[in-house]
Amino acid sequence: MASVKNLKKDIAFLVGEVISDSQLFIMLNPKQNPDAAYSIIEDAVEMYNVMYQRANHPDGKDNPKLVRQHYKALYDDLLKQTHSLFERISKLKD
Repeated sequence: MASVKNLKKDIAFLVGEVISDSQLFIMLNPKQNPDAAYSIIEDAVEMYNVMYQRANHPDGKDNPKLVRQHYKALYDDLLKQTHSLFERISKLKD
């Protein structure tokens, strides 16, 4: 990971994609379970808040190794949680 700035941009981009996909589902399928799509949007916003907070407050500020591990774990969590939200969007149509 190159910088915290890029991590924050990645967080914003991925959460924005989840929200836009959920909104697209709602617009294309207005009668097919919009409440579940709104729930995904709420979870995405909550994820954004938590991830951004974690990005601003790394563990062990004095130890570069701990900071690197913190951001690596944060990035891995971001990818896993985003993947989970996209899977939930995919299952809405079923």
